[in-house]
Amino acid sequence: MNTVSTIKRNFIFDFDSTLTKVEALDVLAEITLTNNPKKDEIIQGIVNLTNLGIDGEISFTESLERRIKLLNAKKSDLTLLIDELKKKVSKSIERNKEFFENYSDDIYVISAGFKEFIVPIVAEYNIPADRVHANTFEFDENGTIIGFDRDNVLSKHNGKIKCLKDLELEGEIQVIGDGYSDYVTKEAGVADKFFAYTENVLRDKTVANADHVAPNLDEFLFVNDLPRNISYPKNRIKMLLLENVHADAKKRLTEDGFSVETVSRSLSEDELVEKIKDVHVLGIRSKTQVTKRVIEAADKLMVVSAFCIGTKQIDLEACKEKGIAVFNAPYSNTRSVVELAIGEIIMLMRSVFQRSTEIHDGQWNKTAQGSREVRGKKLGIVGYGNIGKQLSVLAEALGMDVYYYDVEDKLALGNATKINSLNELLSISDVVTLHIDDNAANRNFIGEEEIAQMKDGAHLVNLSRGFVVDIDALVAALESGKIAGAAIDVYPEEPRKNGDFYTKLKGLNNVILTPHVGGSTEEAQRDIADFVPSKIMAYINSGNTVDAVNFPNIRLPKHKNAHRFLHIHKNVPGVMAKINEVLAKYELNITGQYLSTDEKVGYVITDVDKKYNQEVIRDLKKVEGTIRFRVLY
Repeated sequence: MNTVSTIKRNFIFDFDSTLTKVEALDVLAEITLTNNPKKDEIIQGIVNLTNLGIDGEISFTESLERRIKLLNAKKSDLTLLIDELKKKVSKSIERNKEFFENYSDDIYVISAGFKEFIVPIVAEYNIPADRVHANTFEFDENGTIIGFDRDNVLSKHNGKIKCLKDLELEGEIQVIGDGYSDYVTKEAGVADKFFAYTENVLRDKTVANADHVAPNLDEFLFVNDLPRNISYPKNRIKMLLLENVHADAKKRLTEDGFSVETVSRSLSEDELVEKIKDVHVLGIRSKTQVTKRVIEAADKLMVVSAFCIGTKQIDLEACKEKGIAVFNAPYSNTRSVVELAIGEIIMLMRSVFQRSTEIHDGQWNKTAQGSREVRGKKLGIVGYGNIGKQLSVLAEALGMDVYYYDVEDKLALGNATKINSLNELLSISDVVTLHIDDNAANRNFIGEEEIAQMKDGAHLVNLSRGFVVDIDALVAALESGKIAGAAIDVYPEEPRKNGDFYTKLKGLNNVILTPHVGGSTEEAQRDIADFVPSKIMAYINSGNTVDAVNFPNIRLPKHKNAHRFLHIHKNVPGVMAKINEVLAKYELNITGQYLSTDEKVGYVITDVDKKYNQEVIRDLKKVEGTIRFRVLY
């Protein structure tokens, strides 16, 4: 598949913390010291000695001597160690096993570890024992490890330099490792390139002395234009998460290998235009505006993800026209919003907020006036979607009579009653709650005329969008007593960051005001931080667009032993025929093809056998109407 350099190259791998996730002697210590009461103390001492040796703070010989004394290990323990190490091969090494099998003639392992456990591990990667250069243990008559072969060059300080010299390898020499003994090979002139391998551990000195930092083997293979298991190293895919998105989101995406930057606030349009240029995935909440100008500046952007329900802040059409998929979290904070609605309904009906304010002001006003149970009262839900339906169930459990109005035909849950007109719903409800979407047509959905239709002394709760309520009309109704109380969580204009804020509702003693926190619970933010990254990863890793809000939805099977062509194009006549003409021209063996379209965009996915003429990619990109094309494998 890839064009491989004709220059003879030799790839020299370290073992501990490179081919494996761990330092083998540290794992051996865990095995041998299981029943030792000072186990933790001794193991920490061994780890410290390991790091001192790796960083070159003490000679490797000294580090090795002192560690072996602390180990108190036997030959029989090595069998258990090998079993453990087989489970701890680095993830990217494991998934690129084919590289080791196909390039075994060019691969060497040079390690300050020990052949007794290295050879059995790398043998499974087609690296023979004679290409493993490492130390060997010395045992006494009881099989106890008492030392190591001191004549072996690798038991000495800078032993890798001498070992590489003695090998007299022809061609370019590339060293891949995580520590001091690896990078000094380049400084000594025996290696042409040094790759700092940071998948398992990042050492500042090592990185500072590297020609290239390789967070995984995928990056190393990509830089060298070598065959690899995935088409593009994930560490090269940059993600920007704004507005203090929950830390779990960064953790999930980072663990999958992506490079993630977080910013605690929203960015202005100018700031985002500058920042977005090299970003592949943008994550926002409700305050950041992803405008057409931002999209036009985003040459690499593939995904915009809203870590919230609404997507009004994103120019969905501009994203679609540029082949950028948009995802949101339509369900993850539903329960949080519903619970706040229930709480506010009870507080409004019981005048809790007024009584609380009086106590804070030093007044005792024990009275039942204006305090009523919610049981038996009529709740009018405007918008019977995910939130409205769940609110319906919980409110009915409290004994409320539930009525709902929705512009779409929605099936009632429980004993809820569907009302065919908004005016009728408003006229019968003791409490009206708003749960409608961010469609621009819903501006001032509840205005002077609608408020006039409400029962005298009714209550209003808005946890949807700030612009759906005419604030001036609401203030007038509250001041006149037409509406007995309101709970408002959203506002026509909201600040970009925490700080000063003013609303005309301020100071009204029958109004509960909250700063757009309906969905802001720890549980909801964790759920969103799980749901949205899963959608991002499904699209980036396999092409799935399930739940995309602006894009043809398609669920794809996993692709195995195949390359996947993802072609996004304008939905105009003839494009699909041209795509298939190109595929037929190159006689590709197609193992699966999937297509989904909407009125503007077509999304076709083609799975093909690994072996094919790469010119097919060039021709597919040239198909008239192509918006975006990428290959996954």
